[in-house]
Amino acid sequence: MALLLISASILGQVVEPVDKNKIANGGYDLVAYFTDNAAVKGKKEFTQELNGVKYQFASQEHKNLFKNDPEKYLPVCDGYCAWGVAEKGKKVPVNPETFKVIDNKLYLFFNGDFNGAPFNTLPEWNKNEQNLLTQLPVKWAKLKK
Repeated sequence: MALLLISASILGQVVEPVDKNKIANGGYDLVAYFTDNAAVKGKKEFTQELNGVKYQFASQEHKNLFKNDPEKYLPVCDGYCAWGVAEKGKKVPVNPETFKVIDNKLYLFFNGDFNGAPFNTLPEWNKNEQNLLTQLPVKWAKLKK
């Protein structure tokens, strides 16, 4: 797991959902996943704080949408890899550019170097999505404690 975290930090992964500066999701705009179906970097001038965490957005409009209904945009598993939680029962870092919106919920995934080879968990998720969606809340409840 330590190797995974070292490799992750080099290749665009977000090792922790909230960094040392209290910025969430590597500074990516959570609203853009829904409105643009894209991973878009937020800007400092459009920062919204919630529970001590800073969320950055690409526009004032996105910031306002988040401010009015933050729960709608927050990722499942507090921003850890959905596949890692559901399949492995572990908190795994994510690449904010690898995501899927399912039933109006944001799922983020690991996509980077693992043991010297590229590994993207989104295709693995897609192979068994229905089963993993069932497993996710059960395993997340145990990990979240």
